[in-house]
Amino acid sequence: MRDIRLIRAPSNLGLRPLRPRHVPGTWRGPEALTKAGLVEALAPVAVVDLERPVYSAEPEPGTRLRNGHAIRRFNLELADVVAKAIGRGEWPLVIGGDCSVLLGALAAARRLGPVALVHVDGHSDFRHPGNYDANAALGSAAGMDLALATGRGEALLTEWPGVAGALVAEAAVVQIGERNSRDPDFAWADINATEITRIDVFAAREMGAVGVLEETRAALARANRPYWLHLDVDVLDQTVMPAVDSPGSPGIDPDDLVAILSPLAADRRCIGMDMTIFDPDLDPTGELARVLVSLLGRIVRPG
Repeated sequence: MRDIRLIRAPSNLGLRPLRPRHVPGTWRGPEALTKAGLVEALAPVAVVDLERPVYSAEPEPGTRLRNGHAIRRFNLELADVVAKAIGRGEWPLVIGGDCSVLLGALAAARRLGPVALVHVDGHSDFRHPGNYDANAALGSAAGMDLALATGRGEALLTEWPGVAGALVAEAAVVQIGERNSRDPDFAWADINATEITRIDVFAAREMGAVGVLEETRAALARANRPYWLHLDVDVLDQTVMPAVDSPGSPGIDPDDLVAILSPLAADRRCIGMDMTIFDPDLDPTGELARVLVSLLGRIVRPG
């Protein structure tokens, strides 16, 4: 069992406001999960807290990404913390925050060389200027993280110090749990032309946890490199986890999610993990925070 370094990354920078003057509540996720017993469940060797960045819904010079410059600054700081943990032989576990924290985690991992990615999410997160009009609306990085990680989008969030090319190659990505790509009006259909191994929620439910794990392991074996785990909790059905900005159905069953992710997290080739998008503003009783703490404990501290 490896030593976990828990990194609390209270970002909401990559999310759009849901209404005028709304500030997305995901920045409170690490605090709420901590109050629900996160540290006790994970028993980390250390806890690192990043400072909450300032959120703005307004456009800013030099980017068509909402909070683009702040996202880069925050992720450069996160990358340093993650890289130090990996360098010490620890297993960094980043608790967000929104999905844009994936970029800093991968930027850190790439300092060691090529890396693979298991991207578990209810959405493809593949929005980029090639499939929407960037001049018509600001982009929200939390819906673009997989596109950005594979090199699509503004250089502000695709080019990172010490990293040549994209953070992760298409052929080294496994995307699990997405639920929209079979819709006739799916907006990001160009993901179908990539080399990403895709197991949508419908296929995952048909294959079962064992089948998903087998296909994921096969793709990772082909990639033949260390990998990072990304878990966006909106991959769970909205009846199980409604405290996210874009809930939906169907979702992957919590027990199946544990059966898929626990062996992947335990594998020595897995160099770290992040969990994102929980919004405590949508969990007034704290019950859903406790659900997530239990789930994460089962994934990274089984038995």
